[in-house]
Amino acid sequence: MTQPPNQPPQGGFGAPQDQPTVGFGGPQDPRQDPRQEPRQGTPPPPAQPPQTPPPPPQSPPPPQPGYGYPQQPGPYGQPQQPGQPGQPGPYGQPQQPGPYAQQPGPYGAPQPGYGYPQQQPGYGYPQQPPQFPGAPTPPPGGGSKNPFKGRPAVLIAAAVAAALLVGGTVWAVTSEGGSDDKKPVAEKSEKSKGGKTSASDDPVNPGDGSGDGGADPENLNEGRQAGESKVLWYKEAPDAPGSGADAPGMWITGKTAVKAAYKQVFAYNVGNGNPAWDPITFPQKICSVTQQKTADDKIVVAYMSGVSDNAKCNQLQQIDLDTGKKGWKGEIAEGALFDSTFNVSLTITGDTLLVGRSQSGTAYDVATGKKRWDKKKYGTACFPTAFAGGAKMISVASCAAGTGTEHDEVQELDPATGKARWTKKIPKGWTVARTYSVAPVVLYLTNEDKKQWNVSTLKNDGTLRSQVDVDESFAPQCGWAILDRDLQGCTGVAADANTLYLPTEAKTGANEVVAVSLETGKEKWRVKSPADESMLPLKMDGTHLIAYVEPSYDAGGQVVSIPTAGSSHKPAKLLQNPQGTAQIESGFYSKALDWVDGRFYLSTTRLTGSNESKEKLMLAYGK
Repeated sequence: MTQPPNQPPQGGFGAPQDQPTVGFGGPQDPRQDPRQEPRQGTPPPPAQPPQTPPPPPQSPPPPQPGYGYPQQPGPYGQPQQPGQPGQPGPYGQPQQPGPYAQQPGPYGAPQPGYGYPQQQPGYGYPQQPPQFPGAPTPPPGGGSKNPFKGRPAVLIAAAVAAALLVGGTVWAVTSEGGSDDKKPVAEKSEKSKGGKTSASDDPVNPGDGSGDGGADPENLNEGRQAGESKVLWYKEAPDAPGSGADAPGMWITGKTAVKAAYKQVFAYNVGNGNPAWDPITFPQKICSVTQQKTADDKIVVAYMSGVSDNAKCNQLQQIDLDTGKKGWKGEIAEGALFDSTFNVSLTITGDTLLVGRSQSGTAYDVATGKKRWDKKKYGTACFPTAFAGGAKMISVASCAAGTGTEHDEVQELDPATGKARWTKKIPKGWTVARTYSVAPVVLYLTNEDKKQWNVSTLKNDGTLRSQVDVDESFAPQCGWAILDRDLQGCTGVAADANTLYLPTEAKTGANEVVAVSLETGKEKWRVKSPADESMLPLKMDGTHLIAYVEPSYDAGGQVVSIPTAGSSHKPAKLLQNPQGTAQIESGFYSKALDWVDGRFYLSTTRLTGSNESKEKLMLAYGK
């Protein structure tokens, strides 16, 4: 978001306050948050291939893992920080280098491609969090220097057979009911929509995140102009520690909008914001959630076992999003040496919940909590360190640490049995940092030592389909995970069966969304943002791409629909948010976005814990 002329940046609602230092490489600035990636600048245009070898990296290489650890450095298999666009990609054809001199990858000369996923915008944004405890701190953020500049290269298909070792894990499941169940609260009818600003245009049921409602302390629709949407309702955030707290996830059903924050889960009626059911309060903070929900609108959240330094993220609870009823609950057992539950990931594929530890995973029936299978060490010391879910279940393992043949392997798992349907071996030195999509599988890879990157799409059998071959810098917004590999931590990127949609990095003014063929890796078409702010792909709606245009100081954000078929790809405006809430809309330190049934939902994913002002938890916009 651009600033008004001659004015300093405004404070954000979500910039974390007084963050603690994390490890030896912890941030020194109290605004820094170790879960987030630094935002980097724009790479310069590609140059002709130089004849001299590249200069060495600006920072020393990360420490090598040892003693049976997976390939990734740091505790519990955590990743290296994903890099900015690199030079030659790992796998193939000629390409133009960035500022580093060109170097062929392990399978040939590189090929052109695009840029690195950027950080979430917002005021008060942290500069450079550490890659992992004890790692060398990256160069200061916000500048134009980009440590990963260059292009991707062709991914060589190398399928490696994997023997899955399945073992037992203790799992306790109970069913909660009776007096402990939270019962739905009677809903009030929606207020009328549309028309000019009046008393009926006031956002309903504000107040703190408890959903108690009360008098509206501020009218967010005051001064709303013709053609602008209105704030249907908003919620203020609950109290949080002074160091801040997580507010992960946001789930929208046909009835409820549900949000987790610190130790609680809140639910609101989608139309009027009235409490849908009493908040669920946990004894300790929420530490992980399933970003996906089941077909019958169930989720699972994990919360901490205590507050001590030895507390684990091992307490699970299933929740019905429509009723607020708590289903089964259980405790995740610890794994083997170095395989802990200090941090866990939760994903849902079909009716299977996959809980990822630092070096293994365990699957359960999401409806009953009954254990189904384990995903443990397999093959040549391959430790599963990250998982992605949704339409497909994807596992990424770090293999052969300390042997000189370290590499990643990617597998698609059968949700019912845990068996690998295919295995893709990634060449040494390359890290699978993100999955831009799981159906189809689109991987974002980095090479820290060579300052390179690569984006590859796989076929249904795990063999190479294509790689992105577009001479452009792109900028999805990606979060930061300090102790694990957050494969599905990026927003601002979408895909359908045949096309990948990526936002370009805005150098000045408007950016563009580029459609990339998944058959060839080549550009199909591109469309410019309808405003001077960046446009980010959100999701597919049939043959249309839904995108979000970020707000500016004198205009609210927009939701637009872009036709993906035919010859015209002009964005059609679905919603123009009011200028009066532009600062709130852009002020979240990090945020979750969704467009469902003609309503735009915006929520923070990080609470500041500041007592100076009451921050917003969630807003709903509509006509």
